[in-house]
Amino acid sequence: MPVPPFLSGRSARSAAQRAADLVAVLVLAEPTVPAVSEVLLRHGEREPLGLTERDLVPLRAAAVDLRRVFAAEDVDEAAALLNELLARHAHPPRLTTHGGAHDWHLHVDSRDDASWDEWLRTSSALALAVLLAERQQAPGGICAARGCGRPFVTAGSGSPRRYCSSRCATRERVAAHRRRA
Repeated sequence: MPVPPFLSGRSARSAAQRAADLVAVLVLAEPTVPAVSEVLLRHGEREPLGLTERDLVPLRAAAVDLRRVFAAEDVDEAAALLNELLARHAHPPRLTTHGGAHDWHLHVDSRDDASWDEWLRTSSALALAVLLAERQQAPGGICAARGCGRPFVTAGSGSPRRYCSSRCATRERVAAHRRRA
């Protein structure tokens, strides 16, 4: 049985990456159940998901809240936004196996059958907060490439990241070179 993300070490990064991927599919385009389901399944959620069209509006609102964290100008703003999300939506931490379907892992939503948007806000805010505390920097950013706007998770130390992928970075470098030429 694969171990689900449980918010310590590498798994906080996995949960943060899941948040970035869900924010991208929920905010950058009109979300659909198949598109959101594909991201959830790719990140280890199991069928049947039970995701419906009615879930998309509150999920999108949760994604907008999380996008603000990715768009934060600095670590202090990211921390303030995460503190606000945790204060408004998180519940006391609890351990769960989802009835034995998974290994023990940490949740801060209200219950195992919490709504998708509650789960997205709380699990993502906790993962992003763990990354911020571990690295003492904003946990992610928004791609600076024109026309992209995808959120990304900050990998670690080093120079600040500006692009979601090497593809976007290369596209921007080529465009800048062409403008100079």
